[in-house]
Amino acid sequence: MRIRITTLLLFIFNLTFAQCPTNLTTYYSSATGTGATLKTQLYNIIKGHTDQGYNGLYTTYTTSDIDHFYENDGSIMDMYSERPTAADPYNFSSGSTQRCGNYSAEGDCYNREHIIPQSVFSSNTPMVSDAHFIPPTDGKVNGMRSNYPHGNVATATWTSLNGGKLGTSAIPGYSGTVFEPINEFKGDIARMYFYFVTRYENTVAGYSYGAFSGNNYPAIDSAFLSMLITWHNNDPVSTFEIARNNAICTRQGNRNPYIDHPEWVASVWGSGGCGTDTQAPTTPTNLTVGTITSTTISLSWNASTDNVAVTNYDIYVDGVKYASSGGTTSITINGLNPSTTYAIYVVAKDCPGNNSIASTTINATTSAGTGGSCSGTSTLENFENIPAASSTYTTNTWTNAATSISWTATDSRTDQTLTTKSITIKNGALTSATGNITTGIGELTVTTQQKFSTGAAGTFKLKVNGNIIGDIPFNAAGGTPLTTTLQVNVSGNAVISIDTNSNGTASRVAFDDLTWTCYDNTLATTTLINENSFKIFPNPSNGNFKIEFSELNEDYSIEVLTSLGQRVFEKINLNNREVNINNLSKGIYLVKITKDSNTVFKKVIVE
Repeated sequence: MRIRITTLLLFIFNLTFAQCPTNLTTYYSSATGTGATLKTQLYNIIKGHTDQGYNGLYTTYTTSDIDHFYENDGSIMDMYSERPTAADPYNFSSGSTQRCGNYSAEGDCYNREHIIPQSVFSSNTPMVSDAHFIPPTDGKVNGMRSNYPHGNVATATWTSLNGGKLGTSAIPGYSGTVFEPINEFKGDIARMYFYFVTRYENTVAGYSYGAFSGNNYPAIDSAFLSMLITWHNNDPVSTFEIARNNAICTRQGNRNPYIDHPEWVASVWGSGGCGTDTQAPTTPTNLTVGTITSTTISLSWNASTDNVAVTNYDIYVDGVKYASSGGTTSITINGLNPSTTYAIYVVAKDCPGNNSIASTTINATTSAGTGGSCSGTSTLENFENIPAASSTYTTNTWTNAATSISWTATDSRTDQTLTTKSITIKNGALTSATGNITTGIGELTVTTQQKFSTGAAGTFKLKVNGNIIGDIPFNAAGGTPLTTTLQVNVSGNAVISIDTNSNGTASRVAFDDLTWTCYDNTLATTTLINENSFKIFPNPSNGNFKIEFSELNEDYSIEVLTSLGQRVFEKINLNNREVNINNLSKGIYLVKITKDSNTVFKKVIVE
């Protein structure tokens, strides 16, 4: 059992990679307020940290997440596999050999677990590589948790080897799926949530997530907030968390204030108690559609009333909670697909999580997409509009004059050529702007060449909407350019990201002629997967259905996506004939089945 700490422990100052404060009294000297004021003061203290890059997380883990606290064996400290009072089911070394590629079972490999999923913030920097809320965890458990919020489970549908549970929510007012870690680490995870909504106070109001409230204060939904405060109080700050905070500060130059000062949770959010009120708010009325674009729908409605107070409004799209209004009676929901009809309703809620009856459902259709539309059969990013040639590695941004798509390249330089101009990336990422690509992606092609005289062959990862599509290889230094084509098959809004240099800073890779075809659902289903080889039943279902295969010649993977592209289920490298999917909320889903690079999509309706 780990040692509990109830007072502030000063940190030891080690080898500096970023400017880590040496005097915490001075560091927090401006944190003098309470409530929203204190939260903003803390944001101004911890913002602007040094981004070490996505691949840099693995370097950070070698000092921040090593087990010197339980078995004390120098293995990776994994909250999803650690057994505090018994032998661990498996362990990982901190070297590169056990980092995830493919996995099918617990113990296969470890990867980087975004406690707040990447899909929430579109894999944008610096959030995507902020170690304060991205610990190393087992790949299988990470995949099972998917992008579900953390919460108390009522009925478990899957249990990990250390006792973590996936299942139906026991949180008042939230009916979706949640993932519950073991008690030993509930406080750790709660303080990661508190860190995230404080560090990213300037953007969190725009993030659609079940645990968030749609504003910058309190930023966390009232029912989730009450639970997280309970987790924080019941699982106090540990020596592991203090050591982790110190190590990350050495790398990033900022700290998690709720580890240094646990009492600030109550100072910012209070006790989290909501009383014993059981009366639900009245039903929101007069739900009205305002301005519509290809990716957004503006809504307004008349306020509900409550015997105490209405604290928020949840907006449901196709039966799935999509956003919260932050307590106001209007919202613009974004991230939608062009030329698509959505069924929308609103539910009022109070602090204890009592939900009103849903408003009348309205149907709204987004307009046709224009931004980032395909020219002919494909779109080309040829890097002709990048900034002027420079050999300095920095963050470069530009907008393609022909497509109006904006791009950001971190840890990049602009003085190298392939066909003509190209962007050269060391340990950074190339990312398209959110909302610029609205017509989906069918097939994507890109050319790479490693520059300068050092560096072995390696790979970058191609991600679309935060999901890994595959590897983009590059030859060893001095080699010829290498062109790679990957099947993507993602409809609607798409964000392209190329990141995670497998060689870290050792390879500097030029990218050119990045092209992709529009998504065409007539091409998304390939005859190489025999549709008669499996069946999905019942369909429609009540949220529980089965996929059954009549023939299996090779491993396959399954994803279930909402109509908004959010992944709610994933299993990879399967070879069993039957897969059960349970507890989906009402709505329309796409089941994506993949063998090698071949994919088939099937629609499933949950009534």
